[in-house]
Amino acid sequence: MLKKTLIAICLAIATLAATATPASATEYQSALKIRGIQYNAPGTDDNRCKGGNTSQEYLTIKNYSKTATVNLRGYLVKDAVGNSFKFTADHYLQPGDYVRLRGGNGNDSDANNVVYRDNCNFIWNNTGDSIYLYKPSGAGADSHSYKPSRDDADGNGYVTYH
Repeated sequence: MLKKTLIAICLAIATLAATATPASATEYQSALKIRGIQYNAPGTDDNRCKGGNTSQEYLTIKNYSKTATVNLRGYLVKDAVGNSFKFTADHYLQPGDYVRLRGGNGNDSDANNVVYRDNCNFIWNNTGDSIYLYKPSGAGADSHSYKPSRDDADGNGYVTYH
């Protein structure tokens, strides 16, 4: 009897462990995932388009597929209050490749793995925020939240996921 009870308890614990996900993340079936975020640009925040540091705030999106190339056209990135950026141009991510979505203005470049939001306002809150990545169909591709006190142990303003 004790053996059956122990087996039942072990199975229940294993089931819970296998289905548990962190409170700060939602897992989706998607090749594209949020790799990390530089939510706090180095230095004092300055959102001037010329001379500011908005471009030092960025979101890294990576293609985790081993075989599929993904076009970012139509993908949407949002924060908790609805600030958003939609990829309107073709930008192809080969398997294992990434792109940094930066604030400010600049030249988008496949070779340099960068796309600019063409907006000099900061989008990510230094005190914590949520990040949502949506497929062109509107379905969720990935999402995460962060709080510096919980997720940024070294205090460098960068949080890594996946």
